[in-house]
Amino acid sequence: MHAIGLDVGGTSVRAGVVDEHGSILDTARAGTPAAEDALEDAITAVIDELRNRHEDVAGVGLAVAGFVANDRRTVMFAPHLAWRHAPVADRIAKRVGLPVTLEHDANAAAVGEHRFGAARGAGVAALVAIGTGIGAGLLLDGELYRGANGVAPELGHLTVVPDGRACPCGKYGCWERYCSGTALAATAIELLARYPGTSTVLSRDIALDPGALTGRRVAGAARDGDPIAQRAVAELAKWLGEGLALVADVFDPEIVVIAGGVSESAPLFLDEAREHYAAAITGGRHRPLARIRTAQLGDDAALVGAAALALEATAV
Repeated sequence: MHAIGLDVGGTSVRAGVVDEHGSILDTARAGTPAAEDALEDAITAVIDELRNRHEDVAGVGLAVAGFVANDRRTVMFAPHLAWRHAPVADRIAKRVGLPVTLEHDANAAAVGEHRFGAARGAGVAALVAIGTGIGAGLLLDGELYRGANGVAPELGHLTVVPDGRACPCGKYGCWERYCSGTALAATAIELLARYPGTSTVLSRDIALDPGALTGRRVAGAARDGDPIAQRAVAELAKWLGEGLALVADVFDPEIVVIAGGVSESAPLFLDEAREHYAAAITGGRHRPLARIRTAQLGDDAALVGAAALALEATAV
């Protein structure tokens, strides 16, 4: 039996038919419309497209970048999607005639990695998805931890620098303001202002278009030996290690899986981040340290995890 998993993001809706072993058998994709009805039309369309090619689909799993209520039926808030306190699971189920399971995208990715990827078999595992910001999922004794209201764990908004960089969430000094693709670009810009003329490559980029510098561009420059870019990456490594130490002090995971777009550049920073983590964690010399690995399923982790949760729900 198969399920259709969907990763519903701010720019695209990605869907796949997934079997019980976590293998993706077929895929479909659509853009993400801004309007609520149009978004649900797009989701229905990709589901119907895949069902036309696969008859043995038992259910649908939706992974959504937003707050999902503990009943896993309602999207309470999604910053880059149209839904506000919307009964999304029931509405999509009515449209497609299949049971629908709803989950936060980072939680779904954590399930995917726990069932089929880097965290397979771990009792306590954390997933930290580093992209534009930080998303996170946590499994305790192999089960997702969602908190009292379904919104945990918002690790990206732990304060690591009091009165630090402003965050769109309204706070200052959040972890994701120092450890993300956005943060990597911001750090590079600060370093360029502090050390003018040190990086001809990044200085030229900013001169042409000050808003065009991205974390991906900084990472590429670091690979090419640019000194400012390498220093910015070192700062990211430091804050990744410091933040993971906070997470480990609270949850003591066996493994931390680093996912998201920034993880593609892990060879640049992960070893250094491990060193910072080991130095910052409480009692680091006298306790086992969590393994810190990159995701095995890549961009498909949330899609696969959502499908796994759908199959689990239909088996009950």
